[in-house]
Amino acid sequence: MLFKQSKPIDRLYQEVVGYDLVIVPDSPLADALNRRLERPHFGPFAITPRRLATRRRETAEDRTAFLEVIDETELSWKRIAYTVGNVLQCWEYEETADGIFEYEAFDTPPTQTVVDIVDSLQTSSRLLTDYEIDVGADESVAVVGERQLTNLERSILPAEYDSIDRFTETPFEMPPFRIFESPAAIVDAVLDTVTRENATDIAIVLDAGSEYSPLVESALETAEIPYYGGPGFMDERDHRAFVQLLRCTTAGSDTRIRSVKPLLSCLGATVPVEHDEKCLSDVDDSAVDWLQKFIRQANELTFGEALNAYEDRTGRMLEVFRDELEKLHVLEESITPKAIDQLTFYLETYDIPIDRDNEGVLLADAKSASFVDRPVVFYLGLDERWTHDSPNRPWVDRDEEYERNIESFQSLLQSGVEQYYLVQDSAGGSSVTPCLYFEDLLETDFERFSDLESIRHTRPGRMTGNGFEKEPLAADVEPESIETISQSSLNAYANSPRDYFFGRLVETPDKHYFAEGNLFHDFAEFVVAHPEAIDDDCLEEVVEVMVEETRAFHRDVDIETQRTRYRIGLETICEYLDEHAPSETTFLTPSSGWGRNFFAEYFDRAIDSPVTERWFEDESLGLKGKIDLVQSPTRLVDFKSGRRNAPSQVTKHASIETPSDRPNFQALLYLTYWRHQQPDERLEFTFFHFLETIDDVITGGASLEDCLTTVTYHPIAFDEFVQSRTVFDALCEDAANDCNKTFSKTSYETYLTVFDSHEVPRTRDADEMAGSLFGEALVDQMSDDVGDYKYVKNGCVQAFRHLCGYRKEGFFVEDLDGFERFVDEQIEELNCYRRGEDRFPVDGRAGEPNYRYVNNRDMLLTDSRSAPDDTQNEPATSATAQKTEVSR
Repeated sequence: MLFKQSKPIDRLYQEVVGYDLVIVPDSPLADALNRRLERPHFGPFAITPRRLATRRRETAEDRTAFLEVIDETELSWKRIAYTVGNVLQCWEYEETADGIFEYEAFDTPPTQTVVDIVDSLQTSSRLLTDYEIDVGADESVAVVGERQLTNLERSILPAEYDSIDRFTETPFEMPPFRIFESPAAIVDAVLDTVTRENATDIAIVLDAGSEYSPLVESALETAEIPYYGGPGFMDERDHRAFVQLLRCTTAGSDTRIRSVKPLLSCLGATVPVEHDEKCLSDVDDSAVDWLQKFIRQANELTFGEALNAYEDRTGRMLEVFRDELEKLHVLEESITPKAIDQLTFYLETYDIPIDRDNEGVLLADAKSASFVDRPVVFYLGLDERWTHDSPNRPWVDRDEEYERNIESFQSLLQSGVEQYYLVQDSAGGSSVTPCLYFEDLLETDFERFSDLESIRHTRPGRMTGNGFEKEPLAADVEPESIETISQSSLNAYANSPRDYFFGRLVETPDKHYFAEGNLFHDFAEFVVAHPEAIDDDCLEEVVEVMVEETRAFHRDVDIETQRTRYRIGLETICEYLDEHAPSETTFLTPSSGWGRNFFAEYFDRAIDSPVTERWFEDESLGLKGKIDLVQSPTRLVDFKSGRRNAPSQVTKHASIETPSDRPNFQALLYLTYWRHQQPDERLEFTFFHFLETIDDVITGGASLEDCLTTVTYHPIAFDEFVQSRTVFDALCEDAANDCNKTFSKTSYETYLTVFDSHEVPRTRDADEMAGSLFGEALVDQMSDDVGDYKYVKNGCVQAFRHLCGYRKEGFFVEDLDGFERFVDEQIEELNCYRRGEDRFPVDGRAGEPNYRYVNNRDMLLTDSRSAPDDTQNEPATSATAQKTEVSR
């Protein structure tokens, strides 16, 4: 198929100006021809078949028919909409309302009922069916784009008329595609050209359901540039808010504050961010009092009374919405889930006409327009979403429908004097597929826009105003430096420095696991200080207190589950502290003196234990944090409500040499600090996951050891440690079978000879150790001393796994030394960013952030692909050359 040249509107006008009546397939084309009419003309000149038959502007007859049918039948609204759509669509092809009965699957009682009603209405299809063009002997008729007319529209044509083709046989030379990095960059490029002065000369064609639509509308509104053709009835802010208000009445106890923030904004209510994750019904804040009260009494209200309440609260009248409710005859109906569902279905199914000023930039939907009468036309996207979905019905000739759609597409892309095709070549890491019609129109193979003639653009620097107000700092003010960093901040910084940065600027909502975690921690501290106060009655009371304190985060149906969960967690904490009570506390100061304890205040008992909630801040190390429990001078404990990790996972995610995509430096950081308090001591850091065995507790098979993950600090270098007698004895007795068998047949002195000439590699990988010079030498030594047996070689492999296991499950002197240097480097780098020497980067130590652990994802704007080295690159403002000309 050839991409044919569409006749310019002025040429098309010259071809039809001599006719008395010109039939065209769509209203924009008719309006364009009528605007060029320079002679007096009695009656219509260029007109669509439906407007000619109805003598009025075309209306959405499917909505009109729907409103009539719901008044006269008991059918469900979805069934009515489905059947009305089928009847009207079939009418277009079969030319009669009862033509649908030719298809057995659609010959049903509901269809018969709908046909009887619709056939009696004065819809445009009924008027078109009964209409005939009355042509006098000296009158002439021309039909433009006859193939784009439906069968019903063709039925009114007279016996004699001239058919005018919209296309020539000359191939159309398409302008190049202009490739941008994002939809926002495309919109910026358009806004760089459009002004309030030239707005009436510009059209923007886009898929109304795409991301381009809200971006364009928002940008035009911000720039105070008039436009029309975009937002519909349900794009009106108060209309959306009122529907959401109705939905809130049936949403149940799981409605979260975050989901009703737009509604609260329309109601003039501001709720702190901290409540976002909480259930609306349980939030104690005066800003939501009105909404909570409305929801409680909703089952006593009608739709009209609900609308009155909304209008009274906001001070804004929704007359158009009220009129629509009146047409649906629901103003006096009670608010019920079924009625709300029906109303929502209606609003989502039908386009409700609204009055608007037809001034400014024209926004045209790519799937409903075939012609735009503006000098300059921007086409945004042009991707596969521009392809029409042909109706999958037996009366539809899909080939004919495709031909009609592709002709409409060809015409649309040639509208205006100048056309600009603004597209993305890739999105989300995948190439963007051009509209499928290009496959037939362009005689070349391609998979993406860059395979065709194209120009890449960089994003323009567009000024939209003065921006935020700024207060200049005094010349002698220096940025505040960060001297210490916590494990949570270091984790966030390692994953994404920019996410860390925004985390210090932006408020975040309270989370249920934070609230629960704080209560569990406070309880554990209370148990250490007052073990004698804990009995069964106390536990029951604590459970109820925790349920009340966290109720706002949970649905009503989940409360019993949470009550069981809390009880098991509290009992597990008590069991652990009973078996592992802190010892040797005299080496610490008498009181932690940090923070408040919920249960100490609740039970009115003081907390002065020196071993709990130990806050530290060491500027010489650059470290700060809070130790949950100092169980002994050499053992620290941290209480965790999350899932348990194995020791190997703890050390893996704390790796400096091989950055993890789940950085977690807590154990490493705390041990680094604590070794300065207990130098030259073997230290342990234990994660106590007190909810890990909840399932086992319920089934009666729980073991406290399954809650514990312990990593060890050895105050010795790794290569010295593996040469110790302790490690050799473990190879002889505690390792795998072949390893024990092999090393028990040699001597400690023979084992040491390998270390005299070869350095032990610092690796966690047994295969890497086996392939090193040390590994090869150890195999050779054992084979020479024990014998060249298969079990000896296998025993050495098992030995390598055992040796690497020490590094997987603990830290050595060089690990903590390296971490101290690492912290110094990170703090120095962080302060460079704080001084403004460079931007906080998005990517962390492991490259692209692990977005599962990012808290401010919507603020991390990234470039989806690298800048091209194409010599055709132009700035995105290339279209500005047209600004002066268009403005004239």
